[in-house]
Amino acid sequence: MPPPQEVAVSATHEVFNQAPPLTGFTTADDPALLEALRRDGGAWGEAEVRELGARAGSEEVQDWARLAEAHPPVLRTHDRYGHRVDEVEFHPAWHQLMAVAVESGQHAAPWAEPRPGAHLVRAAKFYAWAQAEPGHGCPVSMTYAAVPALRARPELAAAYEPLLASRTYDYGLRPPLGKRGLIAGMSMTEKQGGSDVRANTTTAVPAGDGSYAVTGHKWFTSAPMSDVFLVLAQAEEGLTCFLMPRVLPDGTRNAMRLQRLKDKLGNRSNASAEIEYEQAVAWPVGEPGRGVRTIVEMVNMTRLDCVLGSAAGMRAGLRQALHHAAHRKAFGAELIDQPLMRNVLADLAVESEAATVLAMRLAAAVDRSVAGDAAEGALRRLALAAGKYWVCKRGSTHAAEALECLGGNGYVEESGMPRLYREAPLLSIWEGSGNVVALDVLRALAKEPAALDAYFAEVGAAAGADARLDAAAARLRDLLGSLGDPARAQLLARRLAEQLTLVLQGSLLVRYGTPAVADAFCASRLDGEWGHAFGTLPPGADLGQILDRAAPKDVR
Repeated sequence: MPPPQEVAVSATHEVFNQAPPLTGFTTADDPALLEALRRDGGAWGEAEVRELGARAGSEEVQDWARLAEAHPPVLRTHDRYGHRVDEVEFHPAWHQLMAVAVESGQHAAPWAEPRPGAHLVRAAKFYAWAQAEPGHGCPVSMTYAAVPALRARPELAAAYEPLLASRTYDYGLRPPLGKRGLIAGMSMTEKQGGSDVRANTTTAVPAGDGSYAVTGHKWFTSAPMSDVFLVLAQAEEGLTCFLMPRVLPDGTRNAMRLQRLKDKLGNRSNASAEIEYEQAVAWPVGEPGRGVRTIVEMVNMTRLDCVLGSAAGMRAGLRQALHHAAHRKAFGAELIDQPLMRNVLADLAVESEAATVLAMRLAAAVDRSVAGDAAEGALRRLALAAGKYWVCKRGSTHAAEALECLGGNGYVEESGMPRLYREAPLLSIWEGSGNVVALDVLRALAKEPAALDAYFAEVGAAAGADARLDAAAARLRDLLGSLGDPARAQLLARRLAEQLTLVLQGSLLVRYGTPAVADAFCASRLDGEWGHAFGTLPPGADLGQILDRAAPKDVR
């Protein structure tokens, strides 16, 4: 019998024309980020930002990110014996991500280590690390934002602030003042009120010892596994802010009943819960009846992180799109060399850089306003509300286009692009969705006239450098002049927030960006040489210079 013939491996199993895995990069490989650090007093933190960025792009951390979302948190309401435990279980990858975030000081380092540029460096770290896995940024951000709010009650701040600012991640249900480090959450919204927190029906009754008994239902409680929460409830004097621990000083569980975890579109690695309070113990923060005023500072800080998170998402999506296009052939040519794809990628790069330069400028304004600069505080008040509206709106559109650059490869979970796409809308909703934030822009203009002066002083620093920017600033002044009627102002609130942001971004890019990026931004976003989708930059745009600036330099 003749020996059997060898059968060749089928050619259909050969893999070619696929981009290699994108690992071994650094999320700090970003000219706009590093230039902002050096420009605004954060150069001292650049080495730490670079180190964190390299870790975020490592294969190990990318795997943590995948596992944290693939294994979302699970609520355990009772133990095996029927005792109420109200615990949330996480995959170990979540805790690894949280530990790095806390150890690197993203949660509260500027409050414990105040120095020029501290908030800017912290923002750069948050931006770099959020590109690894955005879900765990929620409790990190809330801890950062809780500290200034807690300072409205000095004795509570004295006890809790050192632990909130600790660089030790100490997870677990124990009395907070006995732990090595704390994470803070917030519990504000209710099903009947949403963003209208003044409609809250949760009640707080004095217990006679300085504490209050809180009873009610919260519709969205972010990060219910946190150690302490800032909670809004109606006291006799009106809506008041309270500090509520999960575990009381004597080691007993506070009466916080986790009813269910939200089944969310994105942000799936993080837990969000509905909670019932059954005479839960809490201590007032700030003046009774002035709860909204107390949490305003917290809202501003978390809004900053919304802008940073959206900018980080844009950079992550752009990196994936550039990487794919650099390793993919279509119609007989490299994808990265085809004119239409270059236009799309360059347009995404312009949007990404505009978001980053604005986010970092807002972080610098935090530093200066905390140091007592009233003009920077006024600029931050207006520009942060407008920037939160526009940059976070653009995040979803940017993620969709970046995903599309990968075609069908971007639509499958292994690419990581669906996670990015699902995450993007959250940042436009969190701390005020579009209408809420646009109306807050009007409120800032009405209540703080100095904000507009500070804004135009900032924009005016680029006056005369680009005629298109000058013309856009003039149109913005005309729009502002037409808002005397309150009803008309509301109708135009979104347009106003958009234009305030675009003109400020244009000013920053003209002053600090490369000429190609600034020119493309002014031509498209300010002068109308643009379509309604990415990839419609005008023919004169220097796509090569834009793409060279945006392209990752260190992918290995």
